Amino acid sequence: MPKKKEIKEKSKDKTKEKTKAKEKKNVKFSIGDYAVYPAHGVGTIESIETQEINGEELRFYVIKIISNSMTIMVPIANAKKVGLRDVIPKEEISNLYKTLKESKTISIEQTWNRRHKEYADKIKTGSLYDIAEVFRNLSLLKAEKELSFGERKLFDTAKDLLVKEISISKDMSEKNVEEELYSHIKKK
Repeated sequence: MPKKKEIKEKSKDKTKEKTKAKEKKNVKFSIGDYAVYPAHGVGTIESIETQEINGEELRFYVIKIISNSMTIMVPIANAKKVGLRDVIPKEEISNLYKTLKESKTISIEQTWNRRHKEYADKIKTGSLYDIAEVFRNLSLLKAEKELSFGERKLFDTAKDLLVKEISISKDMSEKNVEEELYSHIKKK
């Protein structure tokens, strides 16, 4: 009969194998790569660390968010689940701009807090297309009426997330990207 220590070691090996299998299914980043973390934006993979948590060794991406220098640790095995993704490819930006050009009627009758929740949820998805919709809708609404404090914050967040990611993807200044974004908003 195997000793308890041997059984523990075998279960640790199985756990490591399962963790590595999960990591293989996940998005892959290397140190120095850009990665987008939902609702926080673009960051740089500063390091890949291993830490023991509850007796299990977990590997983490250590990401430094560019806009605010915040450091986030994301378990590699959960990277895809939390929405960690690559920066939008340069070739895909023209499709993103089509989202900005789409004509959309914004209902002013809808309460600001309902709009706020809907837009905040879209930003949390981390999808640049959802963020572009929020930017477009709030830009159009801003042209019709003054935005509430919460809507202004969401507008600024959406704009900043778009500008940072597109400027990195296109290797273009943030000022020029911002001008480009506004030029694609369809005015009524």
